[in-house]
Amino acid sequence: MKPLIKPSPLKPGDTVATVSLSWGGAGILRDRYEQGKRQFMEAFGVNIIEMPNSLRTPSELYEHPELRLNDLMDAFQNSEIKAILCNIGGDDTIRLLRLMNDKHFEIMRNNPKIFMGMSDTTVNHFMCLKAGISSFYSPATMFGYAENCGIPELIVENTKKTLFSTEPIGELPHASEFMVDRIDWESGNDICRPRIPTTPWRFIQGDKPATGRLLGGCTDVLNMLNGTPLWPEIDEWNNTILFLENSEERPSPDYMLYTLRCFGAQGILDRIKGIMFARPGGEFKPGEKSEKEEWLKLYPKFDDKILKACREYGRTDIPIVTNMDFGHTVPQFILPYGAMTEIDPTKKTISILESAVDQKDK
Repeated sequence: MKPLIKPSPLKPGDTVATVSLSWGGAGILRDRYEQGKRQFMEAFGVNIIEMPNSLRTPSELYEHPELRLNDLMDAFQNSEIKAILCNIGGDDTIRLLRLMNDKHFEIMRNNPKIFMGMSDTTVNHFMCLKAGISSFYSPATMFGYAENCGIPELIVENTKKTLFSTEPIGELPHASEFMVDRIDWESGNDICRPRIPTTPWRFIQGDKPATGRLLGGCTDVLNMLNGTPLWPEIDEWNNTILFLENSEERPSPDYMLYTLRCFGAQGILDRIKGIMFARPGGEFKPGEKSEKEEWLKLYPKFDDKILKACREYGRTDIPIVTNMDFGHTVPQFILPYGAMTEIDPTKKTISILESAVDQKDK
């Protein structure tokens, strides 16, 4: 994988624009959106503005995907905007692709800036990748940054280190607890969610350090991207560390096996240097305690399927780490696409070896 163009760092007082590139949840759950907006501004000292269609309703944005693409392109071209923050994910960002042409990718490449989001936003990250610019797999306005009772400290400190500093990011943090219980965003934004103590990251394969550039996303969405013009050429997977996470819809361990078999059939597994897998996503309403407990018991099953796929394609040499703190559980750290990263099974650490933002003033 070739190095990607890095954006400039954020500074207090900078302007961040919010966008709705998939589901229009911010348009109907305004309290949740405003909570995320307020907490982000207070934590990082920036100003947040909405792009023209950021707060449209789900039906409006579903019927008019061109409005979403317009917001994205306008935000990239606006020199006053230093970062773009997605409000939430969804399931149909892929529909924007048919509206794009070379001009859109040229706009992105010529105006690199911080672009943030997760889940269905994986599609937009692969747009950035095709344009040759780095982007950031991160919490969203309404998920993570809008967490009830304040943004978790891990997210705050990692965001500052990743987006505001030109020093190497260094060792990634471990969360001591995480949250999966669902709270009704229409009426429960002041309710602190229950915390579950974490277990350590699991270094399930590998005995030597390995380095590579970060590339990956949400498995549910990667399988929609596979075979489209956004899917990287096979050589772009060379010397990468593949990061994967699952959505709140709770794909099964077998789904992970099938995904990795597909990667193996394409030759992708032959080229990667390691795998990072997040704590599997899942949301549970109050009263689903037994269902949640059964789901948590499945976590090691994902390890078994990842190991099985790698064994089938002869990759018993690469380090694999699971149960990590990114993706669809809170808190989560940020992963910059293309950043050189080291997995060290001997020390049981993962470190990003460079800064995620450009050292040069622009």
